[in-house]
Parts: sequence; C-alpha cells; structure tokens
Amino acid sequence: MKSGTNLDANVGMIWRTDPSPTSLGEGITRFRDPASKHLPLRPFPAYEKPPTPLGPAPRTGKFAPIAKAKFALQDGWHILHVPIDQGTSLYGTGEQAGPLLRNGITKTLWNTDAFDYNDKSPSIYQSHPWVLAVRKDGTAFGVIIETTARVTINLKQGITAMLKMRRGIPTPAITIIEGETPQRVLQALASLTGRMPLPPLWALGYHQCRWSYEPDSQVREIAKGFRDRDIPCDVIWLDIDYMNGFRCFTFDETKFPSPEKLFSDLHDDNFKVICMIDPGLKVDPDYSVYVAGKKGDHYVKTRTGEIFIGEVWPGDCAFPDFTQARTREWWASLYAEFIQTGIDGVWNDMNEPAVFKGVQKSMPAHNRHNADTDLGGPGDHEDSHNIYGMQMARGTREGILDARPDVRPFVLTRANFLGGQRYAAMWTGDNRASWDHLKWSISMALNMGLSAQPFAGPDIGGFVGESEPVMFARWMGIGALLPFARGHKIKEAKMSEPWMLGPACERTCKLALERRYRLLPHLYSLFREASATGLPVVRPAFFADLKNPRLRSEDANFLLGDDIFVRCDVLPPHKDGTRVGPRGELPKVTNGEWKKFDPLALASGANARPATNSDNTTDADLPELWLRPGAAVAIFASGKPPQSTKEFLARRAAGEPLTLLANFDNAGKATCTVYQDAGDGFDFERDQYALATYTLTKQANGSISVVAVQQGAQQTDAVQPQSV
Repeated sequence: MKSGTNLDANVGMIWRTDPSPTSLGEGITRFRDPASKHLPLRPFPAYEKPPTPLGPAPRTGKFAPIAKAKFALQDGWHILHVPIDQGTSLYGTGEQAGPLLRNGITKTLWNTDAFDYNDKSPSIYQSHPWVLAVRKDGTAFGVIIETTARVTINLKQGITAMLKMRRGIPTPAITIIEGETPQRVLQALASLTGRMPLPPLWALGYHQCRWSYEPDSQVREIAKGFRDRDIPCDVIWLDIDYMNGFRCFTFDETKFPSPEKLFSDLHDDNFKVICMIDPGLKVDPDYSVYVAGKKGDHYVKTRTGEIFIGEVWPGDCAFPDFTQARTREWWASLYAEFIQTGIDGVWNDMNEPAVFKGVQKSMPAHNRHNADTDLGGPGDHEDSHNIYGMQMARGTREGILDARPDVRPFVLTRANFLGGQRYAAMWTGDNRASWDHLKWSISMALNMGLSAQPFAGPDIGGFVGESEPVMFARWMGIGALLPFARGHKIKEAKMSEPWMLGPACERTCKLALERRYRLLPHLYSLFREASATGLPVVRPAFFADLKNPRLRSEDANFLLGDDIFVRCDVLPPHKDGTRVGPRGELPKVTNGEWKKFDPLALASGANARPATNSDNTTDADLPELWLRPGAAVAIFASGKPPQSTKEFLARRAAGEPLTLLANFDNAGKATCTVYQDAGDGFDFERDQYALATYTLTKQANGSISVVAVQQGAQQTDAVQPQSV
C-alpha cells in the first residue's frame, strides 16, 4: 500500500454515490460505483446462485435502505465506504483472532497459512468480505463486499474497504441487508449465500486428532484409551503421516498395512475415521494421481503456460485448478476408491493454497487459472486465491456424495470463503496453547457464526506448544459446548489426550464431554435450525438483550441457541491456585429469572441429584450453564452418558426417554423445540423426521403437563418433564 494512503475513509475524498441502487429482495440493496456501473459485475461465488435484480430500490417505506454505500479512488486504490451511526457495534469479518467486537480493527482478506497466528496477524486462513453492524437501538444491517480479490477492511471510522482493481474490471458492488434485528440480517444473508447442510449426527460428537497417530497400533491404542476410561468420543483423525510419502489418496503400507481392517475395527467400536487430503500432488511419474492430473490438464499454470510446481510436504507438487468444474469432477472421482476403505469424512488442509517457499507462503499472484464463467472466467491467481480452498472443499464434498450417495458428507476445511458453509465445516487453524487463544476460541466461533458459518471450533488445548493441565481442562469445558469439538496437537508437543495431563484434568475432560453428549438432543436441534434458517448454533450474549451496550463486547460468555447462557472462566488461576471464576452479567429478562443447571446432575441412579439453582457446577473448571425463563431444554439424562452418538441413537430407539428440563416463567410456562431423525442419510428430506414443539405447564398441584405439536412422519421419543 502506498505510503500516505488514508484508510480512515473521510479525509480528502471525492465521493461518488449510486443514484439508483438495485433491490435484490426485501431490505436487500445493491450499490454500485457510478464510474463503472456500465460494466457487468464479476460473478461472486459467495452467493449460492446469482441474485435476481428486482428493479430500483424503494426510496421510502419499510424496505428502503437506511445505510448507504459510497465510492472513491485515491492513489490507485478503490475505496468503498458505508458510514455508521455513533454507538453502532461491528462484527463479522469471518475468521480473525481477537475480540468479538470488531470496531477499530484493520484486517486484510487474503487466505494465508498463518501458523501460530495471533490477534495482530493481518490475515489468516479464510476470507469473509462481510460486516454485521448492530445499531444502538438493536436494529442491524450487514455489508457484503462483492469481491474475491485481496481487500483490506478498516473499521475505524465506519466500514471501509480498499482494494486494487485492474483496468476494465468494475469496482465491486456493495450489498447492504437491513433488518429489525441481527438475527433477521443473518437469515437474509443465508438466503443469499446458502445454508450449512445438516451434518451427520456423529459429526457433533467429540473428535480426537494429533499430528500424527502412527502406526496403526497407536490409532488402536488411542481408541482403546477412550473406551477403557469411558470418555465419550466419536471420531479418530489421521494426519498426513498415514500416506505413502505424503502422496494423497495413498497409505503407507508399512505403518498402515491394512487400513480396511483398521477402519472396520474402529467402526465396530463405534468410532468414525477422518483422513487428511491436501491439494498439493507430488510430482512423480510413478504416482498415478499426479500422472492423471497432468494428462487431463487439471493443474494451475504459470503465466508462461507451464504447470506450476511448488514445494509442500511431499516436495515438488502440482496443484489442481479447482476453479474448473471438470477438474472438481476429476478430483471427486479420486475419492471413490479411497472412501471404499472405510473412511467416513475428509479433512482438507493446506488449501489457502500453502506453498512453503512462495511469496506470502502461497503461489504467485500471476499464476493462471482456467476458471469457468460462473467463477469469473480465465484469469490470474490473485482473482481466485481466496476461493481456492472453497472450491477444493466443494469438489471433495461432491466426491463423497458420489461415492456414498445415501450418507451425509462431512468435510473439514482450513481455507474457505464467504458462502463456503455450503461445502464444509471449519476449525480455526494452528492456534497456540495459551490463555489468549482459549478466550479467542469463543470470539472466533461467534464471529464465524455471525459470518454465515455455524459449524466452527478451535483445536481444543491449542495446536502449538505445551498445554498446562488447568488450561487444557478449562478449554475442554468450553470447547465441548462449541459447534465443532476436536482436540489436536502438533507432533513436537507431548501427547495431550484427556488422560495424558493428570487425573484432575482427565476428570474435568470426561465431565465436559459427558455434558456434550447429554446435550446432544439440544445440539442436534440447533444444527437443524442452523441448516434451515442460517442462524448460528452459538450466539453472542447480546442476542439475548439487543439494547444492552455492556453485552456488545461480551466474549467470555455466549449463548447456546437462544435459551442456554454459558458463563466461562477464561482467566488463568491466581498464584495460589485459586480460580478467578466465571464473570459477566446475565442478560436482562422480565418474565422470570435465569436459573443455573447441570445436565450431569439429572442422571438417573444412585448419584442423581436435583438440578437446583443453588447447585454448584459439577467441576470448578467447567462453564456455568443458565436456562432462560420460559424455556426448556432436551437432555439425554437416562443412565450412563453415551460413549458415542451410535450408542445414543440405539438407546433412544430402545425407548430411553429424553428429559425436558424446564425453567418456568412467571406464567408457569416453558417451551422447547426438539428435532430428531435417523442421524444420517437423507430420509429427513422425505418427511422422515420429527420436529416437535413442546409446551410445558406447571399445574397448581406441582405436576407438569406437556403438550406437543409435531411436524414430520417419524415418531417422537418418549419425554419426561422436570423443573429446574
């Protein structure tokens, strides 16, 4: 950026405004720079399909735009700006470390292999050209910057975007979504960018990973460690060392002589298996995948037309050009045989794309892609860089579907773009074992949810560095309540499975995961809501009280759905070892009071105890859970905590009931909505599901009546009501 270019958008600018912005729907308005409005817009792959212009936006009335965009050119930089009123809080911007509240930050959207990142990192793995603005009165609007290019977003004085554009390329449009609440804005965003597909239930379980579990005997040892200790877990992950010389779609025959037998045995013990696949394909004339890609002309080229070669884990590699549908189809076909070994999901890593010795650890911006028309047509890598990982994940998802059309795919990706929730879940990359990163786990998951990606979470315990037991235990307590729950650790660090950090840490981790599995009915219902509406699974505290300014920056606590307030302790213990304890105010309510509860306290058997408001939490390192007045929560409280989602489904099918735990409001009412289906497959699209809204009423004699209103053809589970 040229020295002297002013990012704080209002100094010395000659602004241009769109005299006739376009309506894209109720409250959705597209603004264009008058200087380039005569040029056709470039395709914007964040949108599930191109939005249909509906004519000029209304100038008055309910759906007239309030926030408006303006455009300028300074020192060769295109500047796009949306002013905000005083007291407006800014969120979104996708994957960035740091606090929940984004006011005052400057970040660059350029997917980057950001090993050991922090809040000062200018860019990390994903790019989301999107800002959510919440006004002082609780109304909201969202700003979409319609470009895949490198763009700097500055939130110091309003919402400002700066980028360079080549001659003949129009200035990106700004689309603004107005809404009565931020929730309405997010639902409208999802109508444009698409929604997360409903994942298989097992993906909501706990995932265990390390770089790397090898050989296969260690994989078996880790799986046995969970089952022997009755610590719930659903998925074991294999990092790159399972491969033959880091060649994707292969197995090291010495370390993993019979992957089919290994995966079958893991399945018998109720584990799923996920394997890593990177984009870089080793340049090797004896490697059939590389040879097929070369023969089919599927690789990214240099500006002089040769196959681009960059160094990654296997050494010299070629990189598929995922901007071509025919290359994604070829890529998808590679999964057919791979999936047949028994793999259940795929992990796409290094797909920024990372190149060890490249500029900014990626390939040159002047490399060439033969992109399809719907992705902008043939052009330089700088135009496709930010969507490379998204299109890789797209091809991977298509490959799993082709190989197993009756099973819901699960894909995890490191790099992605706005709208990429259509193809994959995400984790927050190579974080560090530190108290800062523990806290950022919450704010990052929240801002991903506010950027249309509900399925997100950190490497629990921190990927880089050693985890101290108290911090790891605290992190597991929080991570077990985030949408994606996976422990992962770098190979240079000590083993950090829950039982490796001492008995106290093991106990806390076990309880944290038992909580998650007790809450599976509630979690799965929230995932179904996210897939249907675009609302996030975890939500910022201010969603419960939109006009409370103190909650706007609250990022140590969060909401699980609308009804559970999660209050966390994210600070290290005092020098004498005592805990600081959870902090932060409960959102204001007028129909009763929040009540603390513990899902583990509801279990049947000799150790059962009532979940009263005065109960201490099960463990000092676990977050507090508070239930909103007028709400109920579905909990699987029967018997021992399930050790896997497969066991959970089997026990429900055998008739074990759900507990509906109610916090009655002042009128003696509480409600909740519970979703259930087979947990996998697509029969739910053919009415084979149950979506029940329960109304619980506290009777004068102390009993509780339950009335259910149901959608779907599936029989609902038995339920038993209980009061907090």
